[in-house]
Amino acid sequence: MLMSTLTPLDQPRAVGEARVSVRARDTRTVIGTLRQAGALKLLFPCNRQDVEAVLVNTAGGITGGDQFATTASAEQDTHLTITTQAAERAYRAQAAQTGQVRNRLQVADGATLHWLPQETILFEGAALTRDFQADLGTAAHFLMVEPLIFGRQAMGEDVRQLFFSDRIEVRRNNVPLWVDGLRFSGDVASQLDRPAIAGGARAMASVLWVHPAAGGALDFARQSAGKSGGASLLAPDVLLCRFLADDGYALRQALVPLLDHLTKDKLPRSWRL
Repeated sequence: MLMSTLTPLDQPRAVGEARVSVRARDTRTVIGTLRQAGALKLLFPCNRQDVEAVLVNTAGGITGGDQFATTASAEQDTHLTITTQAAERAYRAQAAQTGQVRNRLQVADGATLHWLPQETILFEGAALTRDFQADLGTAAHFLMVEPLIFGRQAMGEDVRQLFFSDRIEVRRNNVPLWVDGLRFSGDVASQLDRPAIAGGARAMASVLWVHPAAGGALDFARQSAGKSGGASLLAPDVLLCRFLADDGYALRQALVPLLDHLTKDKLPRSWRL
């Protein structure tokens, strides 16, 4: 359970926790367990054969000292999709305070889990640490996307100072399948302008697809990623894609066709709004 570490001298900060599991009932996927606490809620759209969980941060964003945790598990022969109501926002933090987001997923053999949050927008002065871990069974199917936007270009925002640390670990049968880390500190704009980092891009995303059909989607993924991105097979059934774009709008234009393709046109409706 996520615990607050605030002292009496600290300003009040948002704390949220969401836990959900799904199980099979006849030919349907149904909710097994559900827990919601604090500023993190889950909504479940109706009229779906499978379970779609929409994460809602009622605090309206993340700032220094906030703590959020999501835990989800899909049992055998189930299909769970997790998305967000809108883009998450990481706002300016006070000195020596860092927001924390922790996500833990478990996908059993014969289960499918799609982790499809919308963009995280990092604003000037933000301080955020994220830790993501997914544990997959041998025959589990898994799709994840993690889009990032460094300031809103349409609003004339160019992030000069922030701290962002992101760690992703996906394991299959307790063996690391993909481990990724990203860390920005200080003048992020100048770092993103470097050719070896982002070449001036202000939006980026990673897509991981674990599925027997991964090899057949490689060409489509490379076409979607374009010249500034790329796609490759980490294993015969593991496809990894990287996207770079000038802004969030251009990133969506590249991402959505691929996500539609990989989900068989079942991308959550919140992505269309």
